[in-house]
Amino acid sequence: MTAVLRSPDGTALAAGSHRWLGPLTVEDDAVLARAVGPVLDVGCGPGRHVLALAERGVLALGIDITPAALDVARRRGAPVLARSVFDHVPGAGRWSTALLLDGNLGIGGHPGVLLERVGSLLEPGGTVLVELEPPGSTPRAELVCFDIDGVEGPWFAWSGVGAEGLLAPATAAGLFVEDVWPTGDRWFGSLRRD
Repeated sequence: MTAVLRSPDGTALAAGSHRWLGPLTVEDDAVLARAVGPVLDVGCGPGRHVLALAERGVLALGIDITPAALDVARRRGAPVLARSVFDHVPGAGRWSTALLLDGNLGIGGHPGVLLERVGSLLEPGGTVLVELEPPGSTPRAELVCFDIDGVEGPWFAWSGVGAEGLLAPATAAGLFVEDVWPTGDRWFGSLRRD
């Protein structure tokens, strides 16, 4: 099975899609160690993070809009819903942690808007764990879709956020940046809802 994030001209983009169907990495494991249940995995794809949390005994739910990814997640036994983060999400205001990993901070093309929405789903004091582009990355916005085994999912706006660019969208969303750190060759951030 293959999964590729594509632009309208057919170009394959990185954004974590090469990890999407693979096993949990050391970097994934390290960031998931910071997750406190219940956890909402936004843009869960085939559910690898949700499954890893379940194996640790952490209550987690994944949401995604890509039918092929949700099919893979369900076949693997991951608790997932076909849902946009901008639609009704069960448990709104009661999630302790939300995940925006594998480039998912870019969902919708406006990270500040996405963070504001995700923050509204958290309980007071809840945390958003995000994956970032490396420092010095050029911010970009584009239209993308996931191609899973040659089947294209829905197109959606997407943008990258560099490690040094997290403060502006977080502040716009009313979230406090607690930490930004590298693990291996990847960068992550932790945001808190006051």
